[in-house]
Amino acid sequence: MKWKFILFVVLAGVLLAAAWWLLAGEGSAAAARARMVKEQLQARDISDPRVLAAMGKVPRERFVPAWLAPFAYADQALPIGQGQTISQPYIVALMSQWAEVRPGDKVLEVGTGSGYQAAVLAELTDRVFTIELIPELARQAQATLRELGYARVQVRTGDGYAGWPEEAPFAAILVTAAAPQVPPALSAQLLEGGRLVIPLGRPGGLQYLKKYRKVKGELREEGSLPVRFVPLVKPGE
Repeated sequence: MKWKFILFVVLAGVLLAAAWWLLAGEGSAAAARARMVKEQLQARDISDPRVLAAMGKVPRERFVPAWLAPFAYADQALPIGQGQTISQPYIVALMSQWAEVRPGDKVLEVGTGSGYQAAVLAELTDRVFTIELIPELARQAQATLRELGYARVQVRTGDGYAGWPEEAPFAAILVTAAAPQVPPALSAQLLEGGRLVIPLGRPGGLQYLKKYRKVKGELREEGSLPVRFVPLVKPGE
């Protein structure tokens, strides 16, 4: 029964941490955000001041299950239900930096998940569109975004492979799940000079986060980083 005792200790620790977090309140969260920005982002290669400010403002703890709030600023991905995850803070910041979002840019996110990446993007521009395949996640993300004052973010439940043609073209497109290759619809919906940030690869195999820029109608690769993402799936898969 040793494993049961270990499980009990782990669960007790998590519950105690959650209780402490709730009692400590926003002051603790703000301090955790500041440490995250300094130790996980600035200490690496995140240098865009607007991205750093956005990461230091958006309350990541509001986008994870309550019992995981004490770990919201850890340097790791966390489960959010439905077999999906919220990416580690560094990856969110890196994708945002690679997207080069400026005020007024129209941005598409594929894979809303918890809504955290959309909130960070909403600190960079007021024209954010995000698509989520799983209805439950889309509804929860929309509710969280509205509660936090990001009501301008438009959330749609649908097929990310198809993009959002009615709102195209986009200055930047970010995909938060791995596809075997760049979906043609997303390339087509990108402005000339626009940036596409997407993880490519298959589940269980090598994946690379890629940055592309559209030049003369073609995607030109400008960055690559080994990563691990959940797969980008199509309806019915």
